[in-house]
Amino acid sequence: MENTHPGFATRAIHAGQEPDPATGAIMTPVFLTSTYVQEELGKNKGYEYSRVSNPTRTALEQNIASLEGGTSGLAFGSGTAAVDALFHVLAPGDHVIVSRNVYGGTYRIARTIWEAYGLTFSFVDSTDMRCVEEALRPSTRMLFIETPTNPTIEITDLEACARFARAHNLLSVVDNTFATPYLQQPLGFGIDVAVHSLTKYLNGHSDMLGGLVVTSRPDVVERLRYMQKAVGAILAPFDAWLCLRGTKTLAVRMRQHCASAQEVARWLAARKGIERVLYPGLESHPGHALAGRQMRGYGGMISFDLGSLSRAASFLKHVRLCALAESLGGVETIITHPATMTHAAIPPEERARIGVTDGLVRISVGLEEVEDIIRDIDGAMTKAGL
Repeated sequence: MENTHPGFATRAIHAGQEPDPATGAIMTPVFLTSTYVQEELGKNKGYEYSRVSNPTRTALEQNIASLEGGTSGLAFGSGTAAVDALFHVLAPGDHVIVSRNVYGGTYRIARTIWEAYGLTFSFVDSTDMRCVEEALRPSTRMLFIETPTNPTIEITDLEACARFARAHNLLSVVDNTFATPYLQQPLGFGIDVAVHSLTKYLNGHSDMLGGLVVTSRPDVVERLRYMQKAVGAILAPFDAWLCLRGTKTLAVRMRQHCASAQEVARWLAARKGIERVLYPGLESHPGHALAGRQMRGYGGMISFDLGSLSRAASFLKHVRLCALAESLGGVETIITHPATMTHAAIPPEERARIGVTDGLVRISVGLEEVEDIIRDIDGAMTKAGL
């Protein structure tokens, strides 16, 4: 039978979006309203108050849910707000197994906020299922995985994690920010929840903040919808509109991010003065084969180690095209020093244990001409005497 299910790029442009019935506008309108007039008591047109729901936000939620292969999407004011909402599903005394190399903001939420309210966390090497299994406790309720990890680009077996979570009645969550649903769809491997920072690749233009959760579990949807209503950490309509604009080009952007990152990674691996290059598209990467099986491409994120803080600082002082900044996933190339920027909340001894060294530099390869990106990196290294 012919497959009539629309392809990814088609859904990225059309899912959750119809021409405006009032005007025929092809772009989803920005509904800048706080409330909605009701026809009579108990009768409305599907919307009552914008903290609860908003048509622009609904369109984005449906769009990304379609891309992830889930039934429901829930948009929040930031990626960290989305992660925090997921921890609200748990109760005091519950235990969470977490990938050791998660984003520093996730670590900060866990250690400095939720532990004070009775949750406990074990940060383990999720690339080794024995470590995951050994961390299991009678109180474990959630398995929170990030793959590829930020910033050490480790790859975790999604199918194995989903199988483990089901066997022990755990809610399985994957932070899919680095991969995006274009490269990887965790729910298709049996994972319960995918979470994103919309700020990154899904928006792709470095001009908004947002987070989104996708799941097909009704109990999780019910709890998170309640969190949106009760707590209100929801995505603003204009930011939802900006992200909808971004997802329309996600497929073409990710193809170029991957192609350019592969070239940059090969060049870095061949250049003197670099201790290690972390990119799953390189055959030397320990997760290369696994990434090839569960991802559509190897992504646009690379980390490389210059050996020391002084060498990294000297190099970063001289980049020009590459923007020294936090964040990632934009059309521009962004270069970051995780130890002092994105992962500064993690204690130095813990950073050292998980491989986030003082010499580690993370690069989000943008959409500029790849030759210009390489030329800028090479020039900065030369000026730094590396």
